[in-house]
Parts: sequence; structure tokens; C-alpha cells
Amino acid sequence: MSDIAVAELPPVGADPPPRSTAAPPPPPNNPLLDDAILPTLLRLAWPNVLALTAGTCVVVAETSYIGRLGTEALAAMALVFPFVILTMTMSGGAMGGGVASAVARALGSGDSDRAATLAMHALLIGLCFGLAFTVGMLTFGDRALELLGGRGNVLAQAVGYVHIFFAGAVVPWLMNTFAAILRGTGNMKLPSLMILISAMLQIVLGGTLGLGLGPIPSFGMPGVAAGTLAAFSTSVVVMAWYIFSGRARVQPSFSGLRIQRAMFFDILKVGAVACFTPLQSVLTITIFTHMLAHFGTEILAGYGIGARLEFMLTSIAFAVGIASVPMIGMAIGAGRVKRARRIAWTAALVSFLSVGVVGSAIALFPHLWVDLFTSDPGVKLAGERYLQAAGPMYAFIGLSISMYFSAQGAAKVLGPVLAQTARLVFVVIGGWLLTVNHGSAGNFFALAAASMVLLGVGCAFSVLVTRWEPKKMVVTDPRTLVG
Repeated sequence: MSDIAVAELPPVGADPPPRSTAAPPPPPNNPLLDDAILPTLLRLAWPNVLALTAGTCVVVAETSYIGRLGTEALAAMALVFPFVILTMTMSGGAMGGGVASAVARALGSGDSDRAATLAMHALLIGLCFGLAFTVGMLTFGDRALELLGGRGNVLAQAVGYVHIFFAGAVVPWLMNTFAAILRGTGNMKLPSLMILISAMLQIVLGGTLGLGLGPIPSFGMPGVAAGTLAAFSTSVVVMAWYIFSGRARVQPSFSGLRIQRAMFFDILKVGAVACFTPLQSVLTITIFTHMLAHFGTEILAGYGIGARLEFMLTSIAFAVGIASVPMIGMAIGAGRVKRARRIAWTAALVSFLSVGVVGSAIALFPHLWVDLFTSDPGVKLAGERYLQAAGPMYAFIGLSISMYFSAQGAAKVLGPVLAQTARLVFVVIGGWLLTVNHGSAGNFFALAAASMVLLGVGCAFSVLVTRWEPKKMVVTDPRTLVG
């Protein structure tokens, strides 16, 4: 019979062998949870700033070549702008913030499987919302543009843009959802790189298809829209490949996917509520645009040029704010509420100062911006007057955006939404009073500036008074390494 090795048992009644007294190894360092706040925030924000600077180039280039199509095309873009901004801010800042917050909180609590499942549910949400935008705008978009004051060729050009862009509304929704998943893990570099590449493609393709080049004819406003969708599609393909190939911190999979109501709720309790902020913001802009339309095409086009600068500058606050979401989300998931609040106020100060300095400088020299887009004296005068009134107040828009994202990271977004409601009511009542009393365009510009202050102060106050402690505090403090 072959020998069989048998472990020798200790004698009956003998003492058990001594246990190892060595302490377990400490969890790996997580920079988002442990490193100094300001350097970490800036490290996460700078790729976003770089990418959104490229977005600024798109704003300049697009407005410039649309201006070459004529004043009517500029006015048409002013009509379309609220709906495009609604799509981008709702998918990127609102629902995207909800996605990033949910993923970050799951990772902060050490549950990577939950983070991956949340990513899949986020993509389903993005697909559904994109289709809803397509159906809504293709059905009611023409009427909405007409209600805004679009008439004649201005309306025709606006409709041409809307029919192309919103036929592919799923594309920007998926692009921003993929970016939000990556940002929730702390990866800011890849989404920013794709925004940079998309911006360059958007300038080339939008300009080529809009104005025509060589054998390619000019398609006007529909060509500009088609170029935008083509550029966004590139980002969708690359980020989808990166995430599903297992290179991201989360690895979603279609295999064995079960639809879970709790996952939708975790995203939508932030994202769906947050969607009311861009919705109300766009409604505010829409009402304001409708009021200005009565002053004529020149005033409307001038305001559109100024509004584009507002979008450009607030992208700085967006870059800082979206960087704060995973930092705050992971801190909340790990039960470190005081750190989460310090992150929020640090981000608020950075956003307020950076946007305010640039906005005030442009207010002093508005021609530096307006002259880039038009040589029409009436349009230039309207654009400069708007910037002189609103430029210094852009700081408060920056503050509101930062507070909005901080509230998303903490999953406590109701306060900033109500602040946006207060701004909407303020503009409606103020605009009605100005209309009844035959106010000038300058009076309406002052109304817009005052509403920015109200919004910024309201958002900051709401964050100050809202409790961020979750109902069930997490006692563990994991250090899942996030690059």
C-alpha cells in the first residue's frame, strides 16, 4: 500500500498554535479620499478645462462661420441654442452628474460590482432619453421655434438645424453617459481627450458641410448640425470600446444583466431631479429670447453672441464642478461628510473667481468678443450692451454650477433645483413688468444680470443649509485605488 502523508495533529489538550499578531496591511491610498483637496481638485479639473477650451474654439468657430451665412443664420442659431443646450446640459451635467455620483458612491463604499451594474443601467437611461428627445423635437420642434418668435427665413434655417441634430439625439446622450461613467471612477483624462478630438472634428466637419468646400456644396444650417453629430459619434465609439474592453475601473457587461429598479433609483434620484435645473434654465433662456425677439433681429443676434460667451465661461465652472463629483461622492460613500463639504466650498471659490475675472474683463472690452462674429453695427451694439451688463455677473453663474455639481456628488440636489426655480420666477415676473412698462433692451439685459446673482446666492445657501449625512453611515473607509 502506498504511503499517504497525513498532517500530524497536536496532542489532545495541547495549546493551539499561536496566531499571527501582525497587523493587516493598510488599504491602498485613494487620492480622491486622502490627498489634499485643492491640488487633487485641480489635477482632476485641468483635463476638463483643456477639453472645454477646445469647446470654446467650437463656439468661436461655429458662430463665426454661421455669421458668414448671414444675420438670419445667427438669429436662427439663437432660436435653436436653448434646445441644443438643454440636450447637452441635461445629458452631461444633470443625468451625467447623477451617473457619476452613483458610480463614485458605489466605489467609495468598496462595491465595484454595484458600480458596474449602475453603468449598464445608466446606458439604458441615456438611450431612452435620447429617443425621447428625438420624438419630441421632430414632432413639436417646428412649433416651438415659431412660438419663440421665429419667422420667415430665420425660422426655416432653425428648423433645418433641428431636424438633423435631433434626429440623432441619441448620440450626444450616449456620449455624455459614457463620459459620466468614466468620470465617476475618477478618470477625467479620456472623456476630456474625446471632447478635444470631437471639438476639432466639429470645427472641420461643421464648417465644411455648412459653408461648402471644393466639390462639397454648402448645406447651410443642416450641414452644421450633421458635422456636430459626426464628431460626437467618434467619442461614442472610442469610449464604448474602452469601457466594455475592461480597461476602465468598472466593467459593465450585457451578459447576465438583470434590470433592477434600485439601480435606476440610485441614478434617477439625483439625475432626474437634477434635470429640472437645465430644463428651467433653458425655459428661462427661452422666455427671455421670446421677449427680446420683439426688439428685432439685430437685438436677438447680439444677445445670441453674448449668450455664447456665457456658455464658454461657464464651461470653466463645469470643468471644476464635474471634477468635484467623484471626490464628493467617494467621500460620502466612505462616510467622510466634513471632507465632502470642504471639497464643495473649495470648488465654489475656484469657479466663482475664475469665471468672474474673465467675465469682468470682457465686460470692460466687449468688442474683443463681439467683433469676432459680426460687423453689423446694430448687432455689435446689442452684443456689447449685453456683455457690459451681464459679464461681471457670470461669476455667480459659475458659483451656481459648482454648487449644483457638489450637491449631485452628495445626492442632495433639490436645493440648487429650487434656486433655479426662483430665478425662473424672477425673470418671468420681471420681464412681464418691463414689457408692460415698455422697457428697453438694456432693461432686459439688466434683468438677466440680476437673475444670475439670485441664482448663485440661492445655490450656495441651499448647500449651506442642507444636511449631507446619509441615513445609514458607512463605517468602513476603503481605499480603492483610483487613477
